[in-house]
Amino acid sequence: MTLQDLIGYFKYASNLTNAEFASEIGVSQATLSRWESGEIKSLNTQTKKRLSEFLDIDVDDYLKYDLVKPILGVVKAGYNLNAVENIEDYVLVSSMDAKRGDYFLRVTGDSMIDAKIFPDSLIYVKEVDDVDSGSIAVVLINGEEATVKRVIKKDQTLILEAANPNVKARYFSEAEVMEIPIKIIGKVLYAKHDF
Repeated sequence: MTLQDLIGYFKYASNLTNAEFASEIGVSQATLSRWESGEIKSLNTQTKKRLSEFLDIDVDDYLKYDLVKPILGVVKAGYNLNAVENIEDYVLVSSMDAKRGDYFLRVTGDSMIDAKIFPDSLIYVKEVDDVDSGSIAVVLINGEEATVKRVIKKDQTLILEAANPNVKARYFSEAEVMEIPIKIIGKVLYAKHDF
């Protein structure tokens, strides 16, 4: 992540004006503008310390990352939750992960706990329209209900399988997949836990 990206991200996240943000970290608005434009690409030690304290982060650590990815909302590890797509926040990712995936979703429900996807986990998703059998995917049912399940393809049947013995798998024929429709919208790359 560049200094320009870092300032833009945290200015957006803090919801402060240029004047307020500059004042909080003890620099002029002109300096802040030069950071945002990319004209200034590094910070002196004292400014880095003030910025780290104000943002409650280690600026050096953040500058090691390449990109931020959005948390687009909530997906159910279960069934019957309408898809919600509102940007909730952003997560810093490494350059390798930035190339692999597209967005995060926050999980509700416990149907995937044996796959280490717990309520309130963040799953990192690559936007795709198909996955290999056995992959964990985000699936949209009837254009409204989003769920995260293991996708099994067997004998012209699509099975959405939970990773919790208390939750039954759902079976869809080839015709149902087309008619309902059942649509794979992303492959789960990994889960992140804040607890």
